[in-house]
Amino acid sequence: MQLSPDQLIFWHYGFVKLNATIVFTWALMVLLVVGSKLITRKLSVDLQRSRWQNVLEIIVTAINSQIGDVGLRPAEKYLGFLGTLFLFVASATLCTIIPGFEPPTGSLSTTVALALCVFVAVPAFGISEQGIGGYLKSYIEPTVIMLPFNIISELSRTLALAVRLFGNMMSGAMIVAILLTITPFVFPIVMTTLGLLTGMVQAYIFSILAAVYIAAATRTRKSVAKPVPGSKT
Repeated sequence: MQLSPDQLIFWHYGFVKLNATIVFTWALMVLLVVGSKLITRKLSVDLQRSRWQNVLEIIVTAINSQIGDVGLRPAEKYLGFLGTLFLFVASATLCTIIPGFEPPTGSLSTTVALALCVFVAVPAFGISEQGIGGYLKSYIEPTVIMLPFNIISELSRTLALAVRLFGNMMSGAMIVAILLTITPFVFPIVMTTLGLLTGMVQAYIFSILAAVYIAAATRTRKSVAKPVPGSKT
């Protein structure tokens, strides 16, 4: 039983290996890029729209709404990054119905890479919103004693993102493989459906957590209201 797509090697030469994680990651990226290009090449603003354009608009609108609900304004500023995270993880899950496909999110290297993207995006968005001084100041709030704890928190939540996604994806694949081995003709459809549902939930959770971390980094300090001249205090 393969615990990770890293173990499935398609080609290797010396220390250079081309495994399933790399192959299917690039396949997903090509699928998302080419699919988006084909759907958006003839966008229509009239009532007569293609079925694929309607599906894409529903997805984009839903993601945009969720980003806004987290508190990120304007949501369009963060749509590209957070939407890509969600679509990549969700697509990796949906493609598991294709025979022979190994989801790259079942590899720790992929989930760590996704978590590192969030790790870099959080301070990037925070600095763009508050400036480098305002963002760095948040590490010593409420007192400078909190500096090491805030740094540890940044690192630990990045690790938690990677391990959570990897653990849930790998455990789901293992359970399905075990049950299909024991009862190959009874549970395939049910377990595949549950696996898809679990994967979509994990895609949602991963992107929402990323949005929450970015929202925390981009929050601005509320200015203290100054008394109006001539008013009673």
